[in-house]
Amino acid sequence: MAFRRRMIALAGLALAAAASPAFAQSAPAPAAAPAAGAADPAAGERIFAQCRACHQLGPTARNGVGPQLNGIFGRKAGSVAGFNYSPAYQALDKVWNEDNFRVYIRNPREVTPGTRMVFNGLRDEGQITNLIAYLKQFNAEGVRSQ
Repeated sequence: MAFRRRMIALAGLALAAAASPAFAQSAPAPAAAPAAGAADPAAGERIFAQCRACHQLGPTARNGVGPQLNGIFGRKAGSVAGFNYSPAYQALDKVWNEDNFRVYIRNPREVTPGTRMVFNGLRDEGQITNLIAYLKQFNAEGVRSQ
């Protein structure tokens, strides 16, 4: 019982010391969190795992269920050679950029009615930012910048 009282007393002293202004000034600051909106291509690569069933990237990327995505930003939508796009995509007149991709990837079927893409979309802004950072690493030939 005496041991338990000593432990409680020591815990109380530790809490009191932690609450003192002197302790607060000498305690190391927590590590800074990444800046809001900071892109993480490595996290984007993990998010791309959801896309990989239909889309490919890299020098050996081929069209599959969906078109290959090398160099997507700056490319006209529905223009990958050899891919059989839905009529909804064949009628599109847009060039992919970060802004329209960000809107599209949240809900592809709502943005492009009639698309064959069955992906439900990404709703998390951080995941979208990271996915864009990952996709932007690949040029039209599939060469990945570092």
